[in-house]
Amino acid sequence: MVNQLSLKEHLEQLEEKLLQPEVRGSREELKKLLADNFFEIGSSGKILYKNEEIGEEGIGKVEMVLSDFEIHPLSEEIVLVTYHIFNKENGQHSLRSSIWKHTEGKWKMRFHQGTKTGDSN
Repeated sequence: MVNQLSLKEHLEQLEEKLLQPEVRGSREELKKLLADNFFEIGSSGKILYKNEEIGEEGIGKVEMVLSDFEIHPLSEEIVLVTYHIFNKENGQHSLRSSIWKHTEGKWKMRFHQGTKTGDSN
């Protein structure tokens, strides 16, 4: 596995990629980043499962800014990441966490959760 700093940079790049319109708008691009058994608890409280609810149009476009990115290794193949998001469209701040698993030579997101907050803290 890569060292901690480059692992952090790599996973942050993958999280940033998931915010890009061309990735969010493509089921095929999302499949490359999300594990087959991926699920999410969104900041709205809605639960999304990869294979049941991601249509051909993807998961919708957003304009968000990611900050305060940290990694928390759970094993050699599994890492919890945490960060803040500011949604420019609705002015909402949220705390985010994702679990990434290294499998078949690639990192794929297994789980994601968003929790609304009042500000960036």
